[in-house]
Amino acid sequence: MPATITVKDALKSIGSAVLRTPTIYSPGLSEQTGAEVWLKLENLQITGSFKVRGAYIKLMSLQPDQRKAGVVAASAGNHAQGVAYHASKLGIPATIVMPETTPFTKVARTEALGATVLLYGESFSEAVTKAYELVEKNNLTFIPPYDDPDIYLGQGSLMLEFIEDAPELDAVIVPIGGGGLISGCCLAIREANAKTAVFGVQSALYPSMIEAMAGVPSTSGGRTIAEGIAVKTPGNLTKPIIKENVETIFKADETAIEIAVHTLLTEQHLVAEGAGAASLAALLENKSKFKGKRVGLVISGGNIDSRTLSAVLMRGLVRQGRLARLRIEIPDTPGSLSKATGVIGANNGNIIEIHHRRLFHNVPIKLTEVDVVIETVDDRQLEQIISALNEAGFPTSILKGTSVADPG
Repeated sequence: MPATITVKDALKSIGSAVLRTPTIYSPGLSEQTGAEVWLKLENLQITGSFKVRGAYIKLMSLQPDQRKAGVVAASAGNHAQGVAYHASKLGIPATIVMPETTPFTKVARTEALGATVLLYGESFSEAVTKAYELVEKNNLTFIPPYDDPDIYLGQGSLMLEFIEDAPELDAVIVPIGGGGLISGCCLAIREANAKTAVFGVQSALYPSMIEAMAGVPSTSGGRTIAEGIAVKTPGNLTKPIIKENVETIFKADETAIEIAVHTLLTEQHLVAEGAGAASLAALLENKSKFKGKRVGLVISGGNIDSRTLSAVLMRGLVRQGRLARLRIEIPDTPGSLSKATGVIGANNGNIIEIHHRRLFHNVPIKLTEVDVVIETVDDRQLEQIISALNEAGFPTSILKGTSVADPG
């Protein structure tokens, strides 16, 4: 399907229909990575994601009879909200097919934007199949999430803004799911005659574009924090654009993406979803490649579940040694517990929670175990407390595999 417009045309068409999101320089991330780091904040977009850009261009391309009949899309998140938002503004009836497993909050958000939501199937692919059935049955127009020129040229409009606000970027790192965003970014850079190298990043659990370009069977699958780029089948139209223009596609594992979400929140006070933080994950894992360079990161979205964000924050405290669950062995005698907790207090540890394990059969009858959750300044202070407890005659270990255990 040949493109009928350019990225510049798309940006002009969009006008004020979406936000021109901020571009900011990050001193903290620059110091941490050795690169000069700039961020394009699409997490601050109208619906919390870049997806509104391509959705607008596609909906504006429809003929009057297509608008009157209505549109349908399949999505469990950002694409759904992008289509719903603009369809409502343009007076176009929109139906969004979402998997039955879609969190209620995402369903409610999409409905609040004016779309009719149909829950169907357990997977995205089943939702797509149902959407195409509705196309045939009700003469609707299908709005694809990425594999369409109007979609990826619209998405690329953010890159024209980015390179205008942060000129002479040596490189940009862009998340890849189906490939629509990075394809549009590549075309935008080409149109602007910029000398910026483009790098992509995929979830290590969903390396579908990497595998498609290598001609090997897909191994994509599993539960990921980066559900926005958890795509099993990448675009056919986007693949050749990526193959021609992208230098390297990195893989970011779950821990790296989680750390990136936490880093953006603590260093920049920015809320990003897993997919939105993937570009930073790639930079943090490949610092030497970008050292001394002017690097742009596309923070593509900020729609993260509040419970997931809460868990990321707690696990981040654990990684930094600021929160830990200790198991302390003490004599089963009066005053022993007080002495052990006194050691913690004397070393400026703050006890959050305590649980006495006297009755378990794997503990010698003359001893007892105490599980204590403590808060500290950093991992050095944590080590100091553990050492002090051991020296005081209270054998102590850090518990793993619990809600506040080290996830690494």
